[in-house]
Amino acid sequence: MTTQLGDLEEALRARVRGEVRFDPQARALYSMDASNHRHVPPGVVAPLDADDVVAALAVCHELGAPVTVRGGGTSIAGQATGNGVVLDLARHLNRIHAVDPTTRIAHVEPGVVLDDLRRAAGRHGLTFGPDPSTHSRCTLGGMIGNDACGSHSVAWGRTSANVEWLDIATVDGTRMRVGRGEPVPTTGRAAEIHAAAIALADANLALIRRGFSALPRRVSGYPLDRLLPEHGRDLARALVGTEGTCAVVLGAGVRLVEAPKARVLAVLGYADDFAAADAAPMLLRYGPLTVESLSAGLVALASSARGVALPPGAAWLFVEVGGDTVAEAAGKARELAGGGPSLVVTDPAGQRALWRIREEASGTATRMADGSEAWPGWEDTAVPPERLGAYLRELAELMRRHGLRGLPYGHFGEGCVHIRIDFDLLTTRGVAAYRAFAGDLADLVVAHGGSLSGEHGDGQARAEFLPRMYGPEIVELFGRFKAIWDPAGLLNPGVLVRPHPVDGDLRFTGMRTAVSVEFGYPADGGDFAAAVRRCVGVGKCRESAENASGGVMCPSFRVTGEEAHSTRGRARLLHEMLIGEVITDGWRSTEVRDALDLCLSCKGCRSDCPVDVDMATYKAEFLHHHYRGRVRPAAHYALGNLPLWARAVGAVPGLAGAVNAVTGVPAVRRVALGAAGLDRSREIPPFAAVPFTRWWRDRPRVVGSSRPRVVLWPDTFTNRFRPSVGRAAVEVLEAAGLEVVVPPGSVCCGLTWVSTGQLGVARRVMARTMRTLRPALDAGLPIVGLEPSCAAALRTDVPELLGAEAAAGLAESVRTFAQALEEYAPNWSPPAVNREVTGQLHCHQHAVLGDAADRRLRTRAGLTGDLAGGCCGLAGNFGYEAAHGDLSRAVAADRLVPALSAATPEALTLADGFSCHTQITHVSNRRPQHLAEVLAEALRPGAGARGA
Repeated sequence: MTTQLGDLEEALRARVRGEVRFDPQARALYSMDASNHRHVPPGVVAPLDADDVVAALAVCHELGAPVTVRGGGTSIAGQATGNGVVLDLARHLNRIHAVDPTTRIAHVEPGVVLDDLRRAAGRHGLTFGPDPSTHSRCTLGGMIGNDACGSHSVAWGRTSANVEWLDIATVDGTRMRVGRGEPVPTTGRAAEIHAAAIALADANLALIRRGFSALPRRVSGYPLDRLLPEHGRDLARALVGTEGTCAVVLGAGVRLVEAPKARVLAVLGYADDFAAADAAPMLLRYGPLTVESLSAGLVALASSARGVALPPGAAWLFVEVGGDTVAEAAGKARELAGGGPSLVVTDPAGQRALWRIREEASGTATRMADGSEAWPGWEDTAVPPERLGAYLRELAELMRRHGLRGLPYGHFGEGCVHIRIDFDLLTTRGVAAYRAFAGDLADLVVAHGGSLSGEHGDGQARAEFLPRMYGPEIVELFGRFKAIWDPAGLLNPGVLVRPHPVDGDLRFTGMRTAVSVEFGYPADGGDFAAAVRRCVGVGKCRESAENASGGVMCPSFRVTGEEAHSTRGRARLLHEMLIGEVITDGWRSTEVRDALDLCLSCKGCRSDCPVDVDMATYKAEFLHHHYRGRVRPAAHYALGNLPLWARAVGAVPGLAGAVNAVTGVPAVRRVALGAAGLDRSREIPPFAAVPFTRWWRDRPRVVGSSRPRVVLWPDTFTNRFRPSVGRAAVEVLEAAGLEVVVPPGSVCCGLTWVSTGQLGVARRVMARTMRTLRPALDAGLPIVGLEPSCAAALRTDVPELLGAEAAAGLAESVRTFAQALEEYAPNWSPPAVNREVTGQLHCHQHAVLGDAADRRLRTRAGLTGDLAGGCCGLAGNFGYEAAHGDLSRAVAADRLVPALSAATPEALTLADGFSCHTQITHVSNRRPQHLAEVLAEALRPGAGARGA
């Protein structure tokens, strides 16, 4: 870079209206994409519109500053990480200007997320054909840069086949529109570029015709064959796949296709991946929409595969077919399925469940069955489909020789193989082995007439080997083509042309591994760095509310839309903290603290992230170290110590009523909340006059019962704030034929101390609790939790903080209320409530405990309707903290409030979690109940469950 960073930042701030950030947090957030590579940018710019992009380019051109263009940041080959100023086009350039159902052309900005376009096109019965597995967060600009494909390209082609025109800017500020039917510029720099590009092709017609195969997934290199006369000298399509190295896309006209009125999925079973690869080409004659593969190894690792039926086999092909009716499509599916093992799925929900397994494979494949790490780099090689079986067999032999393992899957109908391989990228020896394997694999791909990249582009991961695929003459043409557009070489340097080495700039270089931590991280061998490395950047946490594929992750990103407030962004900051180059003050980092501050600790990523990132645990770990030996925020003392305050209030007869009366005075309540660092607009939940444990102690009990015994967990929230829930649970459990016991003495899961990062206190509390529970656990008794967050803490936080030995038997003993009834009273029939329900599923239950038993119990009780997914926004201490009030309510407005509003006034409102219960009372007039309360009321003679 030929200028000082201060001058560059000042110039950009003066001429760009969007955000300009050169601070350490921004630079750390954008240092990686989803590849193995890492480049720390000098700064990040989020232009407001196309004019802002041109202004930013002009500044960088004048000052000789390189530029890296970025969309969703999900690039797997390293195209979206570079040493240039990052232009984040996903932040603001996300408008769909028009969808014309007559011409079937959509005009989009580069930051439009694919699913947003598909939803807009769907209103006209249309769709955009290419659909990468990241369709819920990848951008059209990124797809154009990579020439993205997806599962349906077997029917509708790559992105390049669906681009009509591009509105582009060169790094020197020249703006032009190129493509089919666009007028050829006659003056200025635009005319020079157009003429030079056509002249380059015309001077090398024979070379280009000979060097570019008709392989359906030939994504590597520049598509110079699009400049041939027989291809219409199409400058727009010649730019698709140039990976941001020639021009910046400001807008695009993309072609839409008619969406099938009905779709049916045939899942075909095979003995192994080789057999599936051999069979894939023979299915193409049926005109399928997809021919996708999945291996048994990946299915075994995918949490989304639990409970999903597959036909017999060790590998499967997902073959989707379309038709005007379901019956027509199903007939086609049964025809192509033949007589082998198969499953024809007509139900859309069943199809979505199967597709989710396939779409999350890019994350699932990053961990082997033994927990070892696997990485991209050779993620998407492609060969002619008829040679795929032979290629896979030779690839398996090559990996065996190099001592490597991986699980192949991918777009077998077009000969494209995805595979994450267990490269050792942490040691010098391992990196050298990686490089040697890369060279051998490049030669194998070329020997089969294939492409180094069949979908994700070359980037830094493969561009070094382009001479082996194309030969030096064509690679030299690539350099000349780039020079026409970008003579100064400022756009995405080191990618495709004069590429950085494949083994350079690896994101693990310099990563500190010897970090002392409190949690055990059992799935990562106790290594916090390995836990952080779980985030490979696929960005599922960046789904918007409209594009969410279900689940909880990530509520803060859905509200803010900012990378720093996504699971991926936080993981990137922790990664950089461990390296220590940009984030230099380790656990004391304010950059990491500020990003984690808006993490709700909802645990959604623990189940929804394809690679099981657990940001709630990472946040607790960080807060523990960050505030060690320092004064903490007041809210940490107020809410972290809530079990102690609640116990103290309950210990003095009559004190609960006095406290409730005082805090019920609005002025006093606001002062108290403010002093505690809490949101002054919140209500303070009243303390129970008679805690559940006192009621239990004074309750007559039957001695010598032969009924199955369960231990009811008296969590702080049930015990001190909602004892009616505990009493109702006892009533229902006993009616179901169970004997209920309660632990002697005071017990606590330690959750409030965990969520505020006070892990030393949490460990002591947990250890005391384990001593109390040990006799029950040794007797094999189940521990029944009524508060989902506490039950989840018992199942995960306690074993992971105390260690498996100290917490032996606990995790497997924890049951939810519904799970306990289903497992220990299977013949019991619940009362028929027969009411509609609305409400909130607790995010910790979704992430850790599961709610299948709850849904079955509600169905048996005649409770119809679904509970809101996502997070309620209160999330324990989060929504009560002063700085989080607005975000908390915005999160509630995402899913919870619409669900409550859509329900009839007569609907019962369910909220088993205390946070969910409290938030509902703060954002609506409904009176939420625990499922146990609803059932207990229905059991009482002459009494039904009360209203909403």
